[in-house]
Amino acid sequence: MVHCPECDGEIAEESDVEFVDLDSTMAGLFRSSKRFYVVACSDCGAAIGSGVAGGGG
Repeated sequence: MVHCPECDGEIAEESDVEFVDLDSTMAGLFRSSKRFYVVACSDCGAAIGSGVAGGGG
């Protein structure tokens, strides 16, 4: 079983974490080609991962 390193809360399914979208707003006529996100613990809000995903064109 996986646990949050901050609060020791159990992370067993997708609802146990929160995906926080960062900096994917429109800027002028162009959208960002990438979306940045942070994965946070649903219990305490500690960041436990991050990543980059393809943008919305």
